[in-house]
Amino acid sequence: MAKTNPSQFFSQVKTEASKVVWPTRQETVTTAIFVAIMMVILSVFFLGIDTLFGAIVRWLLTIA
Repeated sequence: MAKTNPSQFFSQVKTEASKVVWPTRQETVTTAIFVAIMMVILSVFFLGIDTLFGAIVRWLLTIA
């Protein structure tokens, strides 16, 4: 692989950075809201699973 000098490297970095498509403010807000909703749904789901398994384990321990 050919080595590039620092000025060529930074020029290439600048060129590649200009190709980045940044999300709009609306897209960022929408994504953040979606992530928050999914976090709440998944936490309630795992709370329910944990409670169910805890009750099963407590019931099994009372049998033994």
